[in-house]
Amino acid sequence: MKIAKVVKSNSHVDYIGRVLDRLDSPDPPDTSHYRFGQFVRIGADSSNVVGLIYNSQLINPEYDRLGQRLSSSASMNAVFSPDLVDEQGVLLGLLLIGWIDTEGLAHQGMPPSVVAVNSEIATMDDAEVKAFHTDSRGRLVLRYYSQVLTHARHFAPQLLLSALDHLERLFADTSKSEIALLRRTLNWQLVMQTRQL
Repeated sequence: MKIAKVVKSNSHVDYIGRVLDRLDSPDPPDTSHYRFGQFVRIGADSSNVVGLIYNSQLINPEYDRLGQRLSSSASMNAVFSPDLVDEQGVLLGLLLIGWIDTEGLAHQGMPPSVVAVNSEIATMDDAEVKAFHTDSRGRLVLRYYSQVLTHARHFAPQLLLSALDHLERLFADTSKSEIALLRRTLNWQLVMQTRQL
């Protein structure tokens, strides 16, 4: 499902997407379609870049308008400013973790291509997520683990735990021990971070 469009980047692996609203789509996504830790694919030329939603930010220009206003009613705005656009919205922070090439092969790590402005962002279904995380032997692969720790900053442990929750459902039969070990390591890191505060 299409949920957003790329509007900006902070770095080669850190992008910002604006969630589609009723002006962009007749059927805009609801909040259940863009959750923290959601795997997404971003259209980039002939391949797709894969990312994780790691942050969200609300846009509300009216919050800064503390002065007097002529009218606050939406019906009054329709009369005096019929072309007034609602600028409220939601921005999503996307951490890129890999790409799927033109042959459909998954690659984890730093994507080589730059994602263009207005590229569509769509959610990945379970089959796509599993294919992205499966090696040639059918085992779980998480080569982007250190990349998330480096670039997601203080969101990193929770982001990886969220991804592991999703992957545990998909790889329960084949990679349960690896996921349990990663989960224990991340929980230990969270405890140590809390103690430092």
